[in-house]
Amino acid sequence: MGRVLVVGDVITDVVAVLGGPLAPGSDTPAAVRVAGGGQAANTAAWLAAAGVPVTLAGVAGDDPAGDARLAELTAAGVTTAVRRAAGAVTGTIIVLSGGGERSMITDRGANLLLSPADVDAAHTPDVARLHLSGYALLDPATRPAARHALSRGIPASVDAASAAPLRQVGAKTFLEWVRGCDLLLANADEAEALAGPGTPPDQARRLAAATGGNAVVKRGAAGAVWASADGTAIALPPELAVAVDPADPTGAGDAFAAGLLAALLRGAAPLDALAAGHALGARAVAMIGARPPAVRERH
Repeated sequence: MGRVLVVGDVITDVVAVLGGPLAPGSDTPAAVRVAGGGQAANTAAWLAAAGVPVTLAGVAGDDPAGDARLAELTAAGVTTAVRRAAGAVTGTIIVLSGGGERSMITDRGANLLLSPADVDAAHTPDVARLHLSGYALLDPATRPAARHALSRGIPASVDAASAAPLRQVGAKTFLEWVRGCDLLLANADEAEALAGPGTPPDQARRLAAATGGNAVVKRGAAGAVWASADGTAIALPPELAVAVDPADPTGAGDAFAAGLLAALLRGAAPLDALAAGHALGARAVAMIGARPPAVRERH
């Protein structure tokens, strides 16, 4: 199995799973956890947990948070090609989670310093695949590095990342940036931002046609849909969807991406890869935090 190079953010997550509706101007009980996060770092950790050789390219601050985040990733089996930026702080996200949804308040910190040179430094001869976090494309500061990563000529998957910034840059622009990638992943909100309203199979077909590759629309507990550029669409049947009692959706999409990619790298057909992605995503949503449990338990 070739190595996957994952490019994107290293983050400290402060996750608050609310015990009830948020009470503005007052107190809301919550279970609060501080742990590693960041879409790219999460996906890398889940890939490593699935037995895939993986390298993470990113930037962290030269602060205690950066020390902790890199130690977690190393313990998880991730090869870290993460530059430590002097004087910078490691990024932080406050995640408010409850009712199966979550909202994020983001300070990307040192992640904004990601450069094309960081991508090149992480690209070893055994890298067979790129996985790019869409956040790196969506922020003007890191867009040159993200586009450079996509220009390296290896098979690439892109996670669309977040609906609000997708709407800001515009669907046409984003789809032009990722044209040529062989797999685009989007959740329901991101798919609507990029492909417009419609059924998940129709949205997946539009995204696949726009990129010239394959597209997956994630539907949470309802599974996912895979579409190819030739218009073929495959939906995960309900009997293959894993039912869990949701605790926190943070990182579930990152785990899904890792499970899907790990299966594809082992030669799985699209339907089996969707099932593998859904199973790993279900594991993530059943726990608090964005990383595989063995990683979080060590720290």
